[in-house]
Amino acid sequence: MQALLPALRARFGDRVSTAAAVLDHHGGGGEGVPIRSLPDAVVFPLDNEEVAFVARLCNQTVVPIVPFGTGTSLEAHVAAVRGGISLDLSRMDRLLDVSADSLDCRVQAGVTRLQLNAELRELGLFFPIDPGANASLGGMTCTRASGTAAVRYGTMRDAVLGLTVVMPDGRIVRTGTRARKTAAGLDLTRLFVGSEGVLGIVTEIQLRLWGLPETVQAAVCQFDDLRSAIQTVIAVLQIGVPVARIELLDDVQTAACIAFSALTELQPRPTLFIEFHGSPAAVREQIETIEQIAADNGGSGFAWAERPEDRSRLWKARHDVTYANLALRPGCRMIGTDACVPIAALAACIEETRSDIEASGLLAPLVGHVGDGNFHLGILFDPGSEDERARAEALAERVAMRAIRMGGTCTGEHGIGLHRIHQLVAEHPEGVDLMRAIKRALDPANIMNPGKMFEMAS
Repeated sequence: MQALLPALRARFGDRVSTAAAVLDHHGGGGEGVPIRSLPDAVVFPLDNEEVAFVARLCNQTVVPIVPFGTGTSLEAHVAAVRGGISLDLSRMDRLLDVSADSLDCRVQAGVTRLQLNAELRELGLFFPIDPGANASLGGMTCTRASGTAAVRYGTMRDAVLGLTVVMPDGRIVRTGTRARKTAAGLDLTRLFVGSEGVLGIVTEIQLRLWGLPETVQAAVCQFDDLRSAIQTVIAVLQIGVPVARIELLDDVQTAACIAFSALTELQPRPTLFIEFHGSPAAVREQIETIEQIAADNGGSGFAWAERPEDRSRLWKARHDVTYANLALRPGCRMIGTDACVPIAALAACIEETRSDIEASGLLAPLVGHVGDGNFHLGILFDPGSEDERARAEALAERVAMRAIRMGGTCTGEHGIGLHRIHQLVAEHPEGVDLMRAIKRALDPANIMNPGKMFEMAS
């Protein structure tokens, strides 16, 4: 660092910071369970060449680089566990190109999803991948994010057409094309989507776009028990109803949202939030179908949100579940889980998990993107109680391992980061060695976000 900082300051001036508050902001690990692993300095680049300059210097001096977007990740991806440079891409925030005819755009990595949608709206386009937080598109790419709309529009894996990546040695590489398919060589784009910053620095993303739907309607339906709600979801998916979003909240989660977001029209019962996109006739047909399926499974109390402000209120309550959960026990902390299983295993996995929660004696609301088999617990614990924290961590571990045992994954959308390294080994015992080999080939000095995703032999 003594050799590095003068060269960085000569190039970046006041866009290099070693101020305590800036280091603290970049070393907190994101929005998951707080950890404090500070970088030695933070650099704010503006373009690909500046990122490449930092990479070359760090590679020569063997100083770690930790890419940083908005800091909303949940698995400590941005914690500088071995110090080094936190490379904050938030000022790389330009929409570089957009084609309404081809339904695509190119953005710098620091553009956020809300910023992108604000700029696309007047063109009649939108970007549907919605993880809840106003995350940067670079961060969403690197964690292979998804969210509430994945059941219809897929995840970042499906939305990314190509990338610009700065390699650890400073080379600038472009992957993919604007074409919707290619058979040209290895799929380097998919290699970097979900790589969590351990292989290179994503600086630009070519993205698929969608036309704004003609009609959007949202609905809430409540059930007497979780199994009935889940069976409704399975039936909807099996007959191919193209819902845009379908979210499950258990009774504890619904009660938390009622209290925090003033959803007083709801009862504290298992609940589905549903949204439909399409032409008026198509949406009407979808609604009629789902109402019948829900009624066959004991669903009741359908409430429709047709006005934009009503839909926004509903989905804001869904996105605010973390804050609603923390409000259930003021002063508590929360461990999140991210299990994802085949749809056929969803009911059994959730029922086993609910029994596990009861046996643990902990408060752990459940919410899920159940349209793609993904659900989360918000496990609350007293940070002053070692016993509660140990029980919370053990419960989270069992949820992940249960998902793997049922043919699923320990993380549907949050990524591995720092907290799930051993779970990745359990899920892909042979594959991790191959991942390490790729890492060694592309980053032999191990400067890219070291200590994340998998451990490297010293």
